[in-house]
Amino acid sequence: MTTGTETDEAIVRSMAHGDKTALARAFDRYAATLTRYAWALADDRQDVEEIVQDSFLTLWQRAATLELPADTMLPWLLVVCRNHAFNTGRKQARRRADELPEQLAAPEDHAEARERLRWVRDEIAALPETDRRICELCLLDGHSYSEAAEMLGLSVGAVTQRVSRSRRRLKKVVMHDEH
Repeated sequence: MTTGTETDEAIVRSMAHGDKTALARAFDRYAATLTRYAWALADDRQDVEEIVQDSFLTLWQRAATLELPADTMLPWLLVVCRNHAFNTGRKQARRRADELPEQLAAPEDHAEARERLRWVRDEIAALPETDRRICELCLLDGHSYSEAAEMLGLSVGAVTQRVSRSRRRLKKVVMHDEH
């Protein structure tokens, strides 16, 4: 893509030769578009900013070997942005997975812990069939998302989204003790 007289190819070649101002020109040209796209993939401002920054850092790091299939770097940047967003989502899912057992095991009183766990199991049982099965496989039985996806004939993305949604619901029950 050309804006003025400089092509994206020229910007990438300048970056490949260590020109930091070329990175700034690429950022000026595409940051707004990448930010809007990142908002479609992430819910948190900090995550969006990190995803966009990581995308431009990847551009900087790969400039020497980057071959643009078109006269614009935008499609490549969008794919990189999407990949960084998915990686951010996976990191957060692992962090949440680590936090949920700690929250369930936190009470010193075993009777209280059993009671909390009963509410969680009740909430899981109340989920729609597919969500319930995914929670049982991933959260209770310890299967990976890809294993659960294969067992249920779903995509890994679908399993990830359903687990995330169910975890939010379960966390709300555990943390707010709605019952």
